Amino acid sequence: MDAQSAKILVVGGGAIGGITAGFLAEAGRDVALVDKSKSIIDRVRAEGLRISGAGGNFRARLPAYAGIEEVPDKVDVVLLATKATSLPGVAEALKPVLREGSRVVSLQNGLCEEAIASVLGPDTTVGCVVGWGATMLAPGELEMTSTGDFVIGRLDGWTDASLEAVRDILSSVRPTVITPNIMGHLYAKLVINSCITTLGAVSGLYLGRMLAAKKARVVFIGIIREAMAVAGAAGLRVERLARLDFSSFLRGDGWLGNLKRHLLIRLIGFKYRRLKSSSLQSLERGERTEIDFFNGCIARKGRELGVPTPVNDRLTAMVKEIEAGTRKITPANLAEL
Repeated sequence: MDAQSAKILVVGGGAIGGITAGFLAEAGRDVALVDKSKSIIDRVRAEGLRISGAGGNFRARLPAYAGIEEVPDKVDVVLLATKATSLPGVAEALKPVLREGSRVVSLQNGLCEEAIASVLGPDTTVGCVVGWGATMLAPGELEMTSTGDFVIGRLDGWTDASLEAVRDILSSVRPTVITPNIMGHLYAKLVINSCITTLGAVSGLYLGRMLAAKKARVVFIGIIREAMAVAGAAGLRVERLARLDFSSFLRGDGWLGNLKRHLLIRLIGFKYRRLKSSSLQSLERGERTEIDFFNGCIARKGRELGVPTPVNDRLTAMVKEIEAGTRKITPANLAEL
């Protein structure tokens, strides 16, 4: 695969997918966008993508399709930026546009690579951790809210020419590094999403106010303890996320160790105090969350490995009750946990 001439398809025109597609188009890459939202596709076709924020301000024009079946040619690289809940249907729909040697890169939350590989094969699948933030202001109008990098890797840990080509392509958006332990990086992000995103969903609170409450911090620690016990049973080396080393975070059972954990969580809450859970936003729109790919994933793997995960089990059930309309979003849910 030649990175410069590679045909690229971005599936999902929300915040992450749209900004990725916009930067690739601005860099002169051969890129097209697919999204099921008519408002997004109409806007892109008429005016292009309007990008603003930490990466600069510009308008990018590129081909846009309302479905994968409309894509006229086979592609070399697919960047998946849909919700995790859309798998494995999207992976199956990609088969007609892939050629031998094509690569599918997941920009999604959770361990979506496992689902993609089950449909398209592990050699086709590339894992990716998105280390920067974005929001959709309106259909086709997107803001990069924070900078960061991409971390990519094959599921088998090897590096080959196709992976280096993917790195070259994504480097047009943000700095990109290759890791031999992509599952360890993905799991680290899954753990922090299981803490921040899910607790925000059940409580309805912004991060700062939520983590100021001791009961929320206790649950936060419980999620991480269970997640790391599952990782240990699976033989998975969990990577650091930003400056957070989960093994060091859990070290020390006395009052001093506990104090340090609570202080660190308070600092996280203060730094990102205006953060609103993406799962909470989904619930407010009446949409399903990605809970099965967050706490539900930890709980499922715990059952497979014989590791108890009562906190993650209960959080998963709570979110599903909210989705079903049988539970309200309220800070009282934290006290129940």
